[in-house]
Amino acid sequence: MTAEPDEDRTGTAPGAMRIERRRAARVVLLDADDRILLLHGFEPADPARTWWFTPGGGVEPGESLAAAALREVAEETGITTVRLGPVLWQRSCAFDFDGRRWEQDEWYHLGRTEATAVDMAGHTELERRSVRALRWWTCEELLAARETVYPTRLAELLRRLLDEGPPRSPLLLEPEREPEGG
Repeated sequence: MTAEPDEDRTGTAPGAMRIERRRAARVVLLDADDRILLLHGFEPADPARTWWFTPGGGVEPGESLAAAALREVAEETGITTVRLGPVLWQRSCAFDFDGRRWEQDEWYHLGRTEATAVDMAGHTELERRSVRALRWWTCEELLAARETVYPTRLAELLRRLLDEGPPRSPLLLEPEREPEGG
């Protein structure tokens, strides 16, 4: 099919926000004390708009979810000694970020590590422009947090994981769809 004159190759009208569709592998990375590692991100065009999120990112062509999860953890945190467990949760989300509309399906793996030192040297150019810090959180700290955390029920989900162990099959989380331009 040929693109219409008023559309680009992604089907986006000129001047409209480009849509990025992707599969993402994320990791609920826990240390020996059951603390979870989160990244502190922000919108490059509006650094006051911040949130916390789990390590992870896009699955490359031909890459498995597990391989993508381990690669992303290594790139984003510098931690390469991760025992990857089962997929805990699955979610669909859509949000605006860095001038694009992101629509993605995410799979959250359980990950365990003894390493706690982090290194942001492997960040991509976009991550260098949009990630402030990495931090290990206890479940209690996360439950008390007043900051935005994704997925939005992460504190409750982590509490359940620590109390009950991994689910028998991945839990399907409610879709999170930020309104366009939001």
